[in-house]
Amino acid sequence: MLEIRHLKTLLALREHGSLVAAAGELCLTPSAISHQLKELDHWYGVEVVNRRSRPVQFSSVGQRLLKLADDILPQFQLAHSDITRIIHGQTGRIIFASECHSCFDWLMPLLNQYRAQYPDVDLDFAPAFESNPHELLQHGDFDLLITSDPIELSGISYFSIFEYESRLVLSNTHPLARADKITVHDLANETLVTYPVDKHRLDIMSHLFIPANIQPKHVRTTDLTQMLIQLVASGRGIGALPDWVVNEYEQKGWVTSRRLTCVAPEGLRRTLYAGYRQEDQDKNYFEGFLKQLEKFSQQRSQYY
Repeated sequence: MLEIRHLKTLLALREHGSLVAAAGELCLTPSAISHQLKELDHWYGVEVVNRRSRPVQFSSVGQRLLKLADDILPQFQLAHSDITRIIHGQTGRIIFASECHSCFDWLMPLLNQYRAQYPDVDLDFAPAFESNPHELLQHGDFDLLITSDPIELSGISYFSIFEYESRLVLSNTHPLARADKITVHDLANETLVTYPVDKHRLDIMSHLFIPANIQPKHVRTTDLTQMLIQLVASGRGIGALPDWVVNEYEQKGWVTSRRLTCVAPEGLRRTLYAGYRQEDQDKNYFEGFLKQLEKFSQQRSQYY
């Protein structure tokens, strides 16, 4: 039976031209090489290699086996390398989900850094903002969830990424932009521009309006952060966004932000978490991402 070792031997003979040199490359004896060639001669009923010539010459059968070796051995080596990476946890797939529309601003650069270290790991995103993401994470629909509302579930752990402030966003000409004090009743007369998600998953709703048993006058939704900013800047409503998003647009002079002291003196502060299944944390590539997330968290805490 033709085996991979025979193909490797033929390639070594073609490269070096003699049994002695080929044996040295393959860490075999010349007699072991000769025995392999006799096996091939016996199986095919013809001489595959003329061992008497210098350098050795290949018959037409030998030439065909060389072509086979050229086609198969690179694929064999690639598969061997892939399997080794799989066994050592260097390849796999991480599917992300997020309850935060604006988290992609800091997450995408982080993923680009991770790809440089783990090029064989496939990174993907869940297709939509699900209504029960924690349970879907638990059931394996995706692998890592960005959330500000951790839920205690069996087999799920949460990693604290960073604390942020959810700030009120106003047009530069809005009367509340210069008010000494802003109350929930002031905001109740406004149109709230926000993302199209359940109201309990919006910081300003779950921590301001709902506890006060008050609703904004109108709610207008958009999927895009930039569109939300444009609507607020043009005076068609108010918004509430994380500080890392607001800072960018406020520095450009597009909008004004205010601390929501009607929630607490320090404002509406929240913590962002990464949720994951405990069974995944020992996988090399997944552990690598958690370490990169931890490094990012430390750097951000120093910066802020």
